[in-house]
This record gives sequence, C-alpha cells and structure tokens, in this order.
Amino acid sequence: MHLPRRRFLQLAAGATALPAAARIARAQAYPARPVKIVVGYTAGGVSDILARLMGQWLSQRLGQPFVVENRPGAGSNIATEAVVRAAPDGYTLLLVGVANAINVTLYEHLSFNFIRDIAPVALIGHAPLVMEVNPALPAKTVPEFIAYAKANPGKVNMASAGTGGASHVAGELFQMMTGTKLLHVPYHGAPPALADLIAGQVQIMFDNMASSVELVRSGGLRGLAVTTAARTPVLPDLPSVAEFVPGYEASGWNGFGAPRNTPPEIVDTLNRAVNAALADPQMQAKLAALGSATDPGSPADFGKLIAADTEKWARVVKLTGISPE
Repeated sequence: MHLPRRRFLQLAAGATALPAAARIARAQAYPARPVKIVVGYTAGGVSDILARLMGQWLSQRLGQPFVVENRPGAGSNIATEAVVRAAPDGYTLLLVGVANAINVTLYEHLSFNFIRDIAPVALIGHAPLVMEVNPALPAKTVPEFIAYAKANPGKVNMASAGTGGASHVAGELFQMMTGTKLLHVPYHGAPPALADLIAGQVQIMFDNMASSVELVRSGGLRGLAVTTAARTPVLPDLPSVAEFVPGYEASGWNGFGAPRNTPPEIVDTLNRAVNAALADPQMQAKLAALGSATDPGSPADFGKLIAADTEKWARVVKLTGISPE
C-alpha cells in the first residue's frame, strides 16, 4: 500500500510522540500502590526517624503509603543489596547515607557496585558531627586537644559507633590532618559509645548531632567543634574544626536512591516531592531538631555529592588501612 507523503509524515510524527506520551502517563500514574523505603539500620535511630518523617510527607503528597522497612547489618550493605536487586519501578527506595560512600572502598567484595547500581533521587540534607570530649579532659579547644594528643600519642581513646562508620572515618581524617595518634575504640552503635564517653572510659568521639546535642548543651560532654565547614545554628557557639584545621570537613548526609534504570520521570516525581518537603517550614523544623540542614537539589546534584564523598573517603580508608569488623 502506498501512503501519501502527508499521511506518512503524520503517522511518523505520531509514532515519535508515543514513547513521550507513555512516559508522561507512567509518571502521572505513579505511585499506584505502596512504596517501600529500605533503611539499613534498626528502628529508632536517626536514619530511621528521618526515613519515617519523609515517608509520612511523601504518603500525604503522593497519595500512597511510603512504608519503612528496616534491614540492618553489614554497615547498611544488606539494605543496599536488597534495593539493588529490586525491580526498577519506583516502588523500592533506599535511604542513602554517607556510609554507602565509605563502604565502596571499605568492603572489597560487595556483590554490587553502589555508584553504578543505585540511581540518586534526592538529597534530604547535611548534618555535622560533633567533636566532643569527656569534661575531665583538660583540653577545652581544638588547638588544646591537638597539643594534648601530641603530648600523649596513642593514649587518648577515641570512641566510634562502629569501624568504618562516619564517626570513625571523621576521627581518622582528623588524625591525618593534624598529625595526632588516637586509639580507636569501636562500639556497636552510638549509645554504648556515648555511655563510656560520659563515664570517662574513652576520651573523645566524633558523634552525630542528633544524639549529642543535648549532652553538649547540658554539659554532660564538652563540645569542641562541629565537623562541617561552617558553624551550625543548632550549636552556634561551637566553632568548626576547619577554623583550626583548614580544609577539614566531615558531614553526615542522607537522601533517597532507587535501583538503576528506574524511569527518569519517576525519579523526577520523587525528587520534586522531596524538594517540596524541604521547602516546608514544619519539615525544616523537624529536620533541624535532628541536626540536619535541608539541601534541595536535582538528582544530578545528589549524584555529584555521592561521587565526591566516595572519592574523599576512599583516600582515608586506603591511607589508614581501615577494614571492616
């Protein structure tokens, strides 16, 4: 059958428009059923609380339940693997954090490639760690602590919430940049580490803001500095480590990721919904209570952060020889 040229061009144009129309329809239909947010830590922790806050917002915004599933273990790698293996349809998301960037180098034989297999969706926010000491330690400032640590090499105990976690690598980076030598004492989570820090069994810790802010405010622990490049309004009187150690920066951060090949229109739908949450004053206040500063941006912006932090912590892990517990 011979088609007139005009009719042929009309059909060709219609065929070209079909994929775009299908993508739009798919984005408009999403989500059509509950969405699972996989968290690599136990219930009740800062990551879990953050995921549930955002899940509640997304449920209200997008009209379907966003349900948190806790899959703790192996420094969040169990949760990450579960999401990597999930269908790339937007119905399984991962709460991504700085541990994922660290784990790329820390664990040599992962069954997945985090950078390749998880698509960045949206950054939720940054949070500093607090460089804090037992009040009995004579150092009251970062320079005084550096001097004390150099006078007592290997005799100052540094607690962490676990080998290879943010609280550990932040301390290792500090040692690398200051020429100090601390004795690392890993714990299974922040609560037992903080208990021993308060009791004086260990002397220093780089802990997340949410679990330390009230201890610092009450004087139970002495805050020396925050680890972000600038000061934080949560503890405005504390300087940043970078004011004394130029170039030092160690942030905790969280966001959402999805299995690779998740349709970009679904990623964009989720990104817009998360950014709308970050613009809401009530959500900002709730996140600030967790020590997190909101940080809206595109999926590409989040991907750049992940790549930069992966490279940064790879250098620390390799130079210090950190290995998993």
